Amino acid sequence: MAGRVEGKVAVITGAARGQGRSHAIRLAEEGADIIAVDVCGPVSEDSQIEPATPDDLALTADLVKGRNRRIVTAEVDVRDYASLAAAVDSGVEQLGRLDIVVANAGIGNGGQTLDRTSEADWTDMIDVNLTGVWKTVKAAVPHLISGGRGGSVILTSSVGGLKAYPHTGHYIAAKHGVIGLMRTFAVELGQHFIRVNAVCPTNVDTPMFMNDGTMKLFRPDLDSPGPDDLKVAAQFMHVLPVGWVEPVDISNAVLFLASDEARYITGLPVTVDAGSMLK
Repeated sequence: MAGRVEGKVAVITGAARGQGRSHAIRLAEEGADIIAVDVCGPVSEDSQIEPATPDDLALTADLVKGRNRRIVTAEVDVRDYASLAAAVDSGVEQLGRLDIVVANAGIGNGGQTLDRTSEADWTDMIDVNLTGVWKTVKAAVPHLISGGRGGSVILTSSVGGLKAYPHTGHYIAAKHGVIGLMRTFAVELGQHFIRVNAVCPTNVDTPMFMNDGTMKLFRPDLDSPGPDDLKVAAQFMHVLPVGWVEPVDISNAVLFLASDEARYITGLPVTVDAGSMLK
C-alpha cells in the first residue's frame, strides 16, 4: 500500500528538532523525501532557549533515512532570503521536484507587556515568525508552479494566532500575521491548485515549550515551576484534561493537509489545541 504522500518532496523549516523533526519523520513514513532547513544556532544573543545544533539536524537526517527516504539538509536562517532560496533550489535540483511546504521555523519568548517589550525582541520575533514564513513560501512557490502538479503549503501558526494571551504580544502579533499570510497565499495561489492552510497548536512538548522561561510565563505565581505545575493550570487552558500535546499530534494534521485527502481544503486554520479555542 502506497504512503499518503508517496513520491512527493517536502521542504520543512525548523527541521532540526521539535515539531519540524516530527513533521519530517511523519511525512517520510508516508513516502515523502525531505528538504530539511534549520538555522542550527542561536537566533538572538540573549535567547533563553538552548538553540538547535548541527548535530540535531544530522539526527533528523538519520531518522528520515531510517524510513528509507532521501533527505537534503541545509543550515540556513529563514531571515536570509538569498540563502534560503538557494537551499530550496538546491534541494529541488537534487530530489527532482517540490510538492509540500511546511513553514515551521519559529521562536518563542515572553514575559513582558507589549509596552515594555524591547525593540530587539519585537524585531527578532516578527522577522523569524512572520517574515521568515513569508520568505519560505516565496522561495518555494516558483517550484510549485513550474511543477504543474499543484501543491500543499502548511504554515505553523498557533492558538495565539487566533486569540490573545498576555505578556507575549509580539508572538501573538506574528502568529496572527501568519493567518493573514495563509489566507492571502491561498487566494493568490489557488488558480495553480496550490492549497495553503495553517496549523494552530496549543502547547507542544518541545524544547521551545519545555523550558524554565516558558514555565514561568504560564505559572508566574511560582518561583520555580515545572511541567507538573502546568497540569494544574491545564483546566484553565484546555477542555481536554492535558497541559500540552505531543509533536506527532501536530505532524498528523500536517500530513493530512499535505495529502490528497485534503485536496479541496484551503485557507483553513486547523487547531490542534485540546479545546483551547473553546476557553
